[in-house]
Amino acid sequence: MHKPILPKPLLALVLALAAPATPALAQSTSDSAEVRIRKLEAEIAALQRAVFPGGDGKYFAPLVQSGAAGTTTTTGTPASTPITDLLARMDAVEAQLARLTAQQEVSGNKIVQLEARVAALSASNAAAVTDTPPAANPAASPAVTVPKPVVTTPAITPPALAPKPAVTTPAATTKPATPSAQRLAAVKAVEKPATADAGDDEYSYGYRLWEKKFYPEAEQQLKLFLQKYPKHTRVSYARNLLGRAYLDEGNPREAASWFLQNYQAGKKGDRAPDSLLFLAESMRQLKDSNRACVALSQFADDYPAEAAGRLKAQYDATRAGTKCN
Repeated sequence: MHKPILPKPLLALVLALAAPATPALAQSTSDSAEVRIRKLEAEIAALQRAVFPGGDGKYFAPLVQSGAAGTTTTTGTPASTPITDLLARMDAVEAQLARLTAQQEVSGNKIVQLEARVAALSASNAAAVTDTPPAANPAASPAVTVPKPVVTTPAITPPALAPKPAVTTPAATTKPATPSAQRLAAVKAVEKPATADAGDDEYSYGYRLWEKKFYPEAEQQLKLFLQKYPKHTRVSYARNLLGRAYLDEGNPREAASWFLQNYQAGKKGDRAPDSLLFLAESMRQLKDSNRACVALSQFADDYPAEAAGRLKAQYDATRAGTKCN
């Protein structure tokens, strides 16, 4: 069966209609790729502005170029086809997008690590503050307040009263640890008063031991009195006498702690003037002229009547043995 033969005019018309089909298809593909490229370039520009803020042209070119546009001339080899250019531009855009994404992920990872380190440091600082021991109470270390000159009291903490009195031998002496039978007999020979005031009897017995120069026994007895009768009227006497027992025994540092404690317990105490004056003597024996002079000046300011009356001889002797400006 033979195919029909078209007339020549009709054949020319068909060929004319079919001829533009291939260029039209290529033009459509080029336009679609161009739209995709423009969209990707816009997204890349937005991403660049988010990663590198400032818009100063250092990392990307501005969207609007200033100045008059000049004429461009093309030289060299002829341009490639539109589809080849579009594919090359898409590859470049995708590669740049991958680099920016990687940089953003690295920056995000660094930020997470920094936040973790800051959180760890904050936790360690909080733990250090919690574990810090409380500050020492300033009232625990005795200090004398002086109107003039500025008072700097010796850093001596008065010893706590032991629940059971015990005879202590200071390091400055060479007395035996165990009293001899002769000494024990001499101590027993000291009579203990027995009156209606049991507290006064305890103090008087300590005074009698001190008077007989049984200093360790007197210290033990006076501490026992202070422990049993902390509010007795003889408390100021007992603390002052306890300091004198240590001073007479050759232990001025321990004596100073008791004199200072008695003075600070109440400046109007019965033996507070004596304790302040004996504190100056203790500091003098410790070769601390500065504190000795401060105590003497405080004594003269607080107790002018005592300095000119009952304690004048002792005040003059202590001041004469101390070099004060």
